[in-house]
Amino acid sequence: MELGWPLPAKSLCLCVACALPQAGLADVVDDSHLSLNIKNLYLNRNFTQDNAPVSKVGNWSQGFDLQFESGYTDTPLALGFDLDGQYAVRLDSTGNDGSLPFSRHSQQTSEEYSRGGATLKLKYAKSVVKIGDQRPFYPVASNDPSRQLDTIYQGAVIESRDIDKLTLVGGRFWSIVTRESSNHERLYRFGTPDSQDSDGLDFAGATYAVTPDLQGSYFHGVLNDIYKQDYAGIKHTLRFADGYQLKTDVGYFNNQEDGAARSGPVDNRAYFGLVSVEKSGHTVGVVYQRMTGDTVFPTLNGFVPQLWLPNWGSIPFIRPDERSWSLRYGYNFAALGIPGLKLFTRYTKGTDVDRGRGLDRDEESERDIMFSYVVQSGPLKDLAFDLKNMHTTQKYGSDYDEYRFITSYTWKFW
Repeated sequence: MELGWPLPAKSLCLCVACALPQAGLADVVDDSHLSLNIKNLYLNRNFTQDNAPVSKVGNWSQGFDLQFESGYTDTPLALGFDLDGQYAVRLDSTGNDGSLPFSRHSQQTSEEYSRGGATLKLKYAKSVVKIGDQRPFYPVASNDPSRQLDTIYQGAVIESRDIDKLTLVGGRFWSIVTRESSNHERLYRFGTPDSQDSDGLDFAGATYAVTPDLQGSYFHGVLNDIYKQDYAGIKHTLRFADGYQLKTDVGYFNNQEDGAARSGPVDNRAYFGLVSVEKSGHTVGVVYQRMTGDTVFPTLNGFVPQLWLPNWGSIPFIRPDERSWSLRYGYNFAALGIPGLKLFTRYTKGTDVDRGRGLDRDEESERDIMFSYVVQSGPLKDLAFDLKNMHTTQKYGSDYDEYRFITSYTWKFW
């Protein structure tokens, strides 16, 4: 389902473009930024269970992400605009791994795909309104940077920091371009037909920093006539004199169907707790995550990750009644005099998965090893490398080994 750019947002950007020369164009240009992110992605997933329907899927692709961010006019109600364009080309592919557009008819991924858009910005004091393309990072709607091109939402969002220590946000998203698509489409619940879509996702949220080391958040979102979602969370850091840090992150989601419930019942509660200790580059953590209710944790079309759930990985651990725990370890090699090099590894185990009436409970696990390195100086400064290996097993389902290797660099023109 393909949608054009909503006319009101496009008209507003045209109006701003016409008005800017008369209202502080110099500030718009002088404070602007233009950057190009170049990203090369290699992904290879080998299925290891007996009688696997396919032996492997994967792709090798090259992507480009051009972003222009203007400054603001020197007016009481400051105006500005952003432009963005993304393009990716397939270098090689096997099957469908969810990274690139895939044709069910031809059973082939697209040779290339692209998208582009604009955002109107209005600022008054410490409040900013953005209308058009967005890459949000909220519990109720989040960007997905895990593959080649990012998720792009289109909507209207206001964010205010006028009250000290308090950040307020609210708005509506009416369409989305998922990571493997060029087209804007209306929002719907992942796993259901796109004909069961929604008029939009309305949301509001608040984050309050009680102290620099303690903050609480609450968000409410409604994917109209499909589901409604509430999130509450607390993050805290306890610092000790000898350099130890104890970090705690606890949260709760409540998901229920909304209105006409076009995609069927939604009955899910999720809560989690993450506790980690940091010292001299080392980080050791433990997570417990629990799903209750009769349905899977709801996500948006494109299977947008719920990054607020700490056990989300290649396996999301979000199925009905699932209990999951994980152990994690990270190391920043800057402590050994190698800045830019980091290691992260974890093991996650999920149990008690409800597969339906009369079926045995499922179990699943995932082991992740991730290395990242960013060049710190010289002509290749800021060139980044990410190597990831995920090994997954399921009692009733797919087992696979997956490797991802990503090279990225952002060229800042000004």
